Amino acid sequence: MSTTPPAGRSGLRSNVLGTFDTIVMAVAGSAPAYSLAATTATLAGAAGLYSPAALLWCAIPMLGIAWAFNYLGRIDVNAGASYSWVGRALHPSLGFMSGWALVVSATLFMVAGSLPAGAYTLSLFSPGLADNTALATAVGAGWFLVMAGLVLMGARITAHAQWVMTGIEIAILIVFGVAALLHGGSAAVFSWSWLWGFGHFGGVGGFAASALIAAFYFWGWDVTANLSEETSNSRRNAGLGGLLGVITAFAIFETVTISVNLIMSQDDIRANSGTLLSDLGEAVWPGWGGKVLVVAVVLSTIATLETTLIQVSRSLFAMGRDRTVPAVFGRSHLRWQTPWVALAVVTVVSLLLFVGSNALGSVNTILTAAVNAIGLQIAFYYALAGLAVVVAYRRLLFKSVSNAVFIGLWPLIGALFMAFVFVQALFDFTALQLALGLGTLAVGLVPMGWYWAKGSSYYRPARLDAADADDVEARYGDSEPTLAGSDRTGLATDL
Repeated sequence: MSTTPPAGRSGLRSNVLGTFDTIVMAVAGSAPAYSLAATTATLAGAAGLYSPAALLWCAIPMLGIAWAFNYLGRIDVNAGASYSWVGRALHPSLGFMSGWALVVSATLFMVAGSLPAGAYTLSLFSPGLADNTALATAVGAGWFLVMAGLVLMGARITAHAQWVMTGIEIAILIVFGVAALLHGGSAAVFSWSWLWGFGHFGGVGGFAASALIAAFYFWGWDVTANLSEETSNSRRNAGLGGLLGVITAFAIFETVTISVNLIMSQDDIRANSGTLLSDLGEAVWPGWGGKVLVVAVVLSTIATLETTLIQVSRSLFAMGRDRTVPAVFGRSHLRWQTPWVALAVVTVVSLLLFVGSNALGSVNTILTAAVNAIGLQIAFYYALAGLAVVVAYRRLLFKSVSNAVFIGLWPLIGALFMAFVFVQALFDFTALQLALGLGTLAVGLVPMGWYWAKGSSYYRPARLDAADADDVEARYGDSEPTLAGSDRTGLATDL
């Protein structure tokens, strides 16, 4: 059966990625080593020893959002993912802003990711070089351009590169995480309360701040949804890859975060944020351990730059195809069948941001502002996707207990959680963080108003309704077996 749009609808190459590819891409998108290196000190500042609990309390609703992506992807295979789903299930304006949130968050991440890539690469040669923001920017830009070249050449080459980079990264993190646990606590004694200490966040505001930071850890697994048009059996594989990616990333995050708690004091974590993982490596394997973990961070950062470029270029491609941004973004390369115009524009804009970001100061200053702004935008579009699946499947939610839990209750909890941290952040963020987070979102109102007035068909959508099997058949050919006949009542059991 067909699992991709009919010929002519998409300029992307179909059936390029398989099940294992999507799992690797989801884990690479979450960037475990990069997230731990860049954000552990920030999370420790908000949650202290209870950072593992913050990750757990965020992982539960995040899995709800992953379930939402899984089931929305079964009834609408679209490179725009939440841009298409939210627009058809809730409202086109919300759909556009959902897609725009991903575009601007991914573009901001080019700075938040490329600068550390440069800094960590330099630290392999000399720790002093890593503090040179201009030099780190230049090296990070070099890595960024290499990743842009790989993304241009197609999802197959990108996936092969991810097998190598992410495979080495995960192997290093698992070995050092387990070794650190076996090493024992030199700074603290393990307590089970670290895992579920809900009452130790300093009130609602403290919990929301911790949750927003934790959300940044996980962000990126949804790249599998943006690759759905290029994935074989995408109605199953894209969503499954995202779910397994979240679970895998969570296990790694918890293992390493607990290890850091055991070996490093909270004061040391905050004071040595730039060398956190290398310090952990030195404690486990004096002499070489720090360098090995820095290699993992470099690989992780480069890998997530690649997946983020995929997300933003596919999102802009879908928007250009729908004429909600200039139609030129919907063009694909004749040879590689990749959205080369979108990729080129993002590359140029990102390089300009690299240069401009130097005015903000040190690498850590830039990173902190970007991480919080991105967290705000992540919460926005994840919340909308969680609501969209409930609306799209509203006529099927009570057909079975599994439908009610996995398509209704869990995604709804995820949506409400993301909405909560979004609203709470509005009261807690600095002016710079709000300007980056909300200001870049507000810019999207301009193209939305312009192309809506010009009559883009996106703003007159066919409603997304999972109970209507014709919705799948009309757009993509044969319907999925889980959407046909009596099997429609048991969607949550067929992964």
